[in-house]
Formats: sequence, structure tokens, C-alpha cells
Amino acid sequence: MTDRFRLTLAQLNPVLGDIDGNIAKARAAWDSARTDGADMVAFPEMFVTGYNTQDLVLKPAFHHAAIAAIQALAAQCAEGPAIGIGGPALEAGKLHNAYYILQGGQISAQVHKHHLPNYHVFDEERLFQPGDVTGPYVVGGVRIGSPICEDAWFEDVAETLAETGAEFLLVPNGSPYFRQKLGVRHQMMVSRVVETGLPLIYLNMVGGQDDQVFDGGSFALNRGGALAVQMPLFDEALQTIDLTRTADGWQVAQGPRAPIPDVCEQDYRAMVEGLRDYMAKTGFTQALLGLSGGIDSALVAMIAADALGAENLRCVMLPSEYTSADSLQDAQDLAKTLGCAYDFVPITQGRDAITQTLAPLFAGKAPDLTEENIQSRLRGLLLMALSNKFGQMLLTTGNKSEVAVGYATIYGDMNGGYNPIKDLYKTRVFEMCRWRNANHRPWMQGPDGAPIPERIITKPPSAELRPDQKDEDSLPPYEVLDAILELLVDGDASVADCVAAGFDRDTVKRVEHLLYISEYKRFQSAPGTRLSQRAFWLDRRYPIANRWRDQG
Repeated sequence: MTDRFRLTLAQLNPVLGDIDGNIAKARAAWDSARTDGADMVAFPEMFVTGYNTQDLVLKPAFHHAAIAAIQALAAQCAEGPAIGIGGPALEAGKLHNAYYILQGGQISAQVHKHHLPNYHVFDEERLFQPGDVTGPYVVGGVRIGSPICEDAWFEDVAETLAETGAEFLLVPNGSPYFRQKLGVRHQMMVSRVVETGLPLIYLNMVGGQDDQVFDGGSFALNRGGALAVQMPLFDEALQTIDLTRTADGWQVAQGPRAPIPDVCEQDYRAMVEGLRDYMAKTGFTQALLGLSGGIDSALVAMIAADALGAENLRCVMLPSEYTSADSLQDAQDLAKTLGCAYDFVPITQGRDAITQTLAPLFAGKAPDLTEENIQSRLRGLLLMALSNKFGQMLLTTGNKSEVAVGYATIYGDMNGGYNPIKDLYKTRVFEMCRWRNANHRPWMQGPDGAPIPERIITKPPSAELRPDQKDEDSLPPYEVLDAILELLVDGDASVADCVAAGFDRDTVKRVEHLLYISEYKRFQSAPGTRLSQRAFWLDRRYPIANRWRDQG
């Protein structure tokens, strides 16, 4: 009977669909674990394919290729640490989300996920069959239980593993970020430890995948829920931990405890990592955006500079006669501070040509929102032309408040391939700019020293599509708007709930109306970093044609 077990945790960033690349990462981590004298190296849930696969995993050629790659990995890593790695499995023609144990040149055990999440961004009931709850597997004489991700959020799987002889729990995860998620994970895993009396090791992946960002933060808990190891948030890392057998059972040796950043930093880091990985995993190296001199495009430019480096960012100012001198100066100052390419492309001539072309058709009609939208759509046309010509991904800059109520022009400023601030309400945009001006971290590629001009943060927000325009001409003050939206969108509150919270009923009804009639815009909008549990895309799926309105 062994009294020591050494485990290497591979908190890594897989690329969805890159089976060969993910296997190569696994081999490199296995080599490192072997050098460290590990008994086992563990990888996150569905690591071989990447996660969240959505319907790609249903394609037979894809899941067969993944299974074959796992079999080959087992054969290649016969001499050295055992491997725990996530991937798809077939049993009696049914597809499972599985955790494979590889040792001695073969697959020695498989664990099939029992609880399949089917909420928020997850559709696993569509993809997989639930597995039976089984007992532990054995590595080096030690009985290990592995509830896969969601299986650890319920007591039954962990308790069954404890009752059938598991000596500690190793939980592989593909758990995406939302605000304050790490605290939720800690709380849930402490519950499993208390219920089973077993140490628990929680292993999560890192990296961006479409709208989701996997934030790592793997950790180990001893009996009673005491934290023994905390790995960093968002960073790839290998961490070898030691467990020793005591009179009271296995115990994790005390190891590093990475600091936990505050909520602003976590949100900002998620947006940086989400953009960086979306670009890299879709094959883009350079980004482009329209820099208006306003706060939203300033924050997106800052995020892009931190994610990609200023040398890979191109900002374009596209002024009209309504663009203020302050905005012109602020945009130029920001681009200079960031050190990115900056182009000045006035739209007046193009807008005049379009206006003249449409004049016969618009005769007798007073100017209105149509003419304002022409400006936005012309900017979108020019930016997309630059994107096509130079192969730079266009970033769009609508915050969650604007996306919610349609205060963004479809086929205009909504043009683009990715929106880092899509799940960030306007009031948080201000907060985030102030935070970034006050903070710089080693993972940021942009400059230190308050790079966002103060006037961008303090001046009243405006689309600058007509003389002296302000956002509050068309919308409630953002403090009011965002508070109502947090109730309606994030809280699924009723109109009556909003009124009870102190908001004017007519204002709430107006916001609700704008929210519903803008659904078609969101349906066509670019993906963006998910920061909350009610992000616009997979978290909140509403019909486009919808006449229901709350009569409360």
C-alpha cells in the first residue's frame, strides 16, 4: 500500500477541433510530469476535443478521430505517469462525455458524465447520453473518484464514489467564467468535501472559446474544506501536488496559493483573453476598429492593445461635421498613447453622395433617424472594406446597455467579428476604464500610466450623429437604464418588480419595449465575451417575432 501519491494538474488551453494540437499539448505536459516524478497527470474535461463542442461532437468523423487520438496517446505514453484526460466516448452506439484513464499503454478505465447540464450556455442533453454512476478507478494502488464537472455540483455522484472506496476526488472541469464564479466553485466543492470526508482536487481549463472564457483557478481542498492549493486564474499552468496517507486518510500537501484578483480585474482579464483567443483560434493576427473619441470604442481599443499588442491594432477615425473637436483630439491622443496605427477618414463626401442618390426617393420627407443611420452604416461599410482589404478583424463596440435596447445601428456600428464589451453595461464601461487607468499587469501588452484620456471618461456620452446630440436625449440616464436592465435581463424581473424597486412604470415599459423589439439585432450581432449568467447569445434565447408584453 502506497503512502504517497504525486499528481500533476495540467491547467491548459485547448483549441476546439485541433485534436492533434491538443494531444501534442498533453504529451508535453506528460513529459513534464514524468520529469517531476508524478504518478499521474490530469487534464480537464473534454480536453482532447476542446470545449464547449456544441454539435461538432455529433459528427461521427470528429468523435471517431478524437477517440482514436486518445487510444494512440495511451500507447505512446506507456512508460511513465498515468493520464486522466477528457474526451468523447462511444458505448453501445451512444455518445458520452467521458474521462479516460490511460496507463500501461492502454485505456484502463472510463468515467461517463452522469449529470448533463442543460442551462445557460450548455446543451449537453442534446449531445450526450448520461452515464451510469460508477465506482472509483485505481492508479498506483490508489482509488480515485472523478465526478466530471456537473457531477460534482450534486451530492449523489461524489457520495457514491466515497461509499465505493474512493480515497480522494479529482474533478475535471470545463467551467466557463462568470462574475464571482470562483467563489461559487469553492462553496460547492467544500460541500462535497464535507459530505464525503475526502480531499478534493478541482481542475479547470483556461482559454477563450467563442463567447465563453474558461478561467482556470484550479484548487485543492483537504478534509473539512481547508484550501491547500490555489492555482492562478486565467493562466496556463502545470502544478504538481503531493498527497500523503495519514491515519485519517489522504491529505494534500500545502502548496502555492495564487492571489485572487478583484471583480474588475477578472472581468477585464476575461475580455482580454476572450479577444486574444477568438482572434488566434479563428486565424486572425490583427484587429481594426472605428475610434470615435467616445468611451466604448476607447475601452475596446484598450482591450485590443492589451490582448494583441499595439502593433497589431489599427484605429480609424471617421468624422462627420457633427464630430466634436474634443472627440477628434481624444481619439488621436488615445491612439498615440497606445502606439497603434491611426487613420483619419472623413465620411462627409460619401454621406453627401448617398444623400443625393436617395434624394429623389426621399423627396417630401423630413430628415430623421434614417439620415443618422446612413452615417453609421457608411462607417460600417468603410471599416468592412478595410477589414477585407487588409485581413484585419473588425471589432464592434456596443456595450450591453446599447445592445439591449437597440441603441446601435445594425449593418453600421454593429458590423464586426467580435465585441469584447458585449456583456458590459454602460455604467460598468465607465468603471472599467477608470480601473484600467489605475492598474497595469504583466499580462497586459498595452501601456501603463492612465492611457485613456480623462475627458473620454467624463464627457457626456453621444453618438454625434446630429448637432449637440446626447445619449440621454433618447434613453434614460445610464444609471437608471442599467438598473432596470439588470432587473429585466439578468433577473428576469417583471414590470411590477421594477416598479416595486422604485422605477417609474412608463420608463420601465419603454425599456421593456425597446428590449423586445431589438431581438432581431442581437440575433445578427457579433459574439462577445460572456461576463454574466445572462449574456446575450446562449444564456438568453428569445423569439424575434414576439408580441408578448408584461401588463404588470
